[in-house]
Amino acid sequence: MANVLRMLNSLPPIETLVCFEAVARCGSFTSAARELSITQSAVSKQIKALEEALHCALFDRHARGIELSHAGAGFLEELEPLLYKLQRAVVKARNEQYGQAVSIACTLSIAHYWLFPRVVRFNQRYPEITVSVVSTNSNNEHSCNEADLGILYGDGDWSLLDSIPLIPTVVYPVCSPELQVPSPATPSDLCALPLIQLDSHEWDCIDWQDWFAYFNVDYQIPRKAITFNQLTLTLNAAIEGLGVSLAWDSMARPAIEAGKLKRLGEFQYEAQRGDHLVYSRHRPLSAQASTFKDWLLTTV
Repeated sequence: MANVLRMLNSLPPIETLVCFEAVARCGSFTSAARELSITQSAVSKQIKALEEALHCALFDRHARGIELSHAGAGFLEELEPLLYKLQRAVVKARNEQYGQAVSIACTLSIAHYWLFPRVVRFNQRYPEITVSVVSTNSNNEHSCNEADLGILYGDGDWSLLDSIPLIPTVVYPVCSPELQVPSPATPSDLCALPLIQLDSHEWDCIDWQDWFAYFNVDYQIPRKAITFNQLTLTLNAAIEGLGVSLAWDSMARPAIEAGKLKRLGEFQYEAQRGDHLVYSRHRPLSAQASTFKDWLLTTV
């Protein structure tokens, strides 16, 4: 027990780890501060404390912003699944205490663009049922099986899960209406435009090379292309006029309707696979989880 306590005492405070994950995911101290409902100065202090505890720089600072250092990228890769497991444990404990809670696992972009507005509307309709969203890009069959419900990308065939098709995969290029770029006559015309890259190696997601391959266009990513590892960041970059981003129709449609984004060309990638609403086939759904499942399906 004494050895365990000494080991725990050597760990950085949990708030520094949460701040680091938020900054790495959001791509800036300002966005992370907004998400965490604290000041940018507080975020900076937490990151500084963590870097001092680890004796290394987690971010490279540039005039144009920040990016993960080599050490920071490695630390994030180890930390993210641990924070996710901790979050799941907390949600599970709370759900056992409060019988009217429902947990749902999904990726960050699905949570941000598609699920969150629906959770707000569900809460207005069923205020007695609490929905806990557990979001991570490492979402998979096992994490969805541990939650009451999940939203999982694939062909719908999982050994542990029953599934219902939920969101079709329709992907097309978008940019800011203010961005002055020529309208492409063919998909290959897009190759010459400033394309915002999505680094999706940590999860199963379409990138520009996949999109161009769908149209039989050979495309190589430029060495100095602007790159993000989150769909939320690529779409925000497009809104800010930094270039052309891939957009999933289910996520981008509200921004297009609001005039923040516009489609570029009439070309779209339509995949056989899509996002499914999933739940354990070996454990019955609670009454409140069934209510949320049935209501969610009425929104599509």
